[in-house]
Amino acid sequence: MLRCFTALLALAAQAVAAGDQPQWGERFSRNMVSPERGLPEEFDPKTGKNIKWVAPLGTESYATPIVAGGRVLMGTNNNRPRDPRHQGDRGVLLCLDEKTGELVWQLVVPKITATPPDPYLDWPNAGICSPPTVEGDRVYAMTNRCEAVCLDLHGLANGNDGPYQDEGRHMTPADREPMAPGKTDADILWLFDLRKECGVYQNDATHCSILLHGDFLYINTSNGVDGSHRRNPAPDAPSLIVLEKATGRLVAQDDERIGGKVYHCTWSSPALGEVGGKPLVVFCGGDGVVYAFDALTTAPPPGQVLKLKRAWRFDPDPTSPKEDIHKYKHNREIGPSNVKSMPVFHQGRVYITVGGDIWWGKNKAWLKCIGLGGTGVPPVSAGDTGKMPVPPVSEVWSYDLRSHCCSTPAIADGLVYVADCGRLVHCVEAATGRGVWTHEMKGDVWASPLVADGKVFIGSRRGDFAILAAGREKKLLSSVQLDGAICGSPVVANGTLYIATLTRLYAIQR
Repeated sequence: MLRCFTALLALAAQAVAAGDQPQWGERFSRNMVSPERGLPEEFDPKTGKNIKWVAPLGTESYATPIVAGGRVLMGTNNNRPRDPRHQGDRGVLLCLDEKTGELVWQLVVPKITATPPDPYLDWPNAGICSPPTVEGDRVYAMTNRCEAVCLDLHGLANGNDGPYQDEGRHMTPADREPMAPGKTDADILWLFDLRKECGVYQNDATHCSILLHGDFLYINTSNGVDGSHRRNPAPDAPSLIVLEKATGRLVAQDDERIGGKVYHCTWSSPALGEVGGKPLVVFCGGDGVVYAFDALTTAPPPGQVLKLKRAWRFDPDPTSPKEDIHKYKHNREIGPSNVKSMPVFHQGRVYITVGGDIWWGKNKAWLKCIGLGGTGVPPVSAGDTGKMPVPPVSEVWSYDLRSHCCSTPAIADGLVYVADCGRLVHCVEAATGRGVWTHEMKGDVWASPLVADGKVFIGSRRGDFAILAAGREKKLLSSVQLDGAICGSPVVANGTLYIATLTRLYAIQR
């Protein structure tokens, strides 16, 4: 009996959860890792093995789930309405109960309308694609209309808080009478419209995971080209802005004039690390260049908007065309590079993926390691936030991917894991860039791999989900075919693994 009790205690200790996952990736660094333990090596939706619950989504879901405060937040569309009052194509942010997957509330946002109609402003049925960021009972999110919103995690259950009070108008198309907010609608505390206030022209969809640091929110603007894919209607619009988290006030923006050089769109979200004792925000522009800015410490007086101070810039593909870039649209051999994934700070270095666009231009793509301080060798005391010597910056190594890449790297125990649109998952030495192993998926991968509990979790757009052993020896622990394409990244929180397909959200627990 004592032996059984001891074994149960050991098992319980292994399964101790690390906690919530309030932001996409590790806080600040954006590393796709988690300290969670006791995660399953296999699951089966057909038999229910290790399935905690399954929640229906819309018909197209491209976001990554976020878990905080007993809630799971997931972006989708409205093609399976949860409230009969909301009909038609909408962006939707679902707030689900973490224990059961049942709906608590939802943010419903009509599509952008334009005259003449322009589907590239807000792609049909794409829904809300941006994973929110949560702090306490505040949810910071981007809508499909390129709006930054602060939401009450409790919804309208504790009243309609302000200062924003026009939820009924916001959730109703402009040509209809405003609806009265119901008990399952979101409570918007403040709203900032990037298209109106910053002159942004978003392409296809807003995609941003807001970086929260101190009193400020760092937001990539999704500024991009128009329907011709040959010009940017807003070349002077900022690519990175900073809002005051308490009020939504614009306090700073970049002054790099990236807009006119954007090859497709500005979809890479920023990361933060400490450099020489000073926090730096690292941002990959839609021009394929990596920028670092001094993080804000104080807000300017009301009415003033600061220019972000650039610390350095680094071009990871310096020989690519810089002029007349869109004439290379159909050339698969040469062309500009862009970045869709997030940069990752880790032990004195920055890791990025960069290369040709998914839909046109060259096929080449790379995983690159950027050293800060000349040699790129991290100091012994480097911590999770990446303390390092003062720049200059330099390329430490470059690793060829098979094809285009949307995947943010995961770095653990001296190895880097990343996936590409050529159906490969790569394991690479973090110190040298030498390939260790690859694993072939059934389809191309848009998601980022997650490393947790000695395992690598990843899914493809053919719906196959793989669990591999993390480490130098390649070992496939299990593979399962889910109901549809997997575009968002797997997430773990409080002992549960979350996987979203286009139509369902799976909560998986051993």
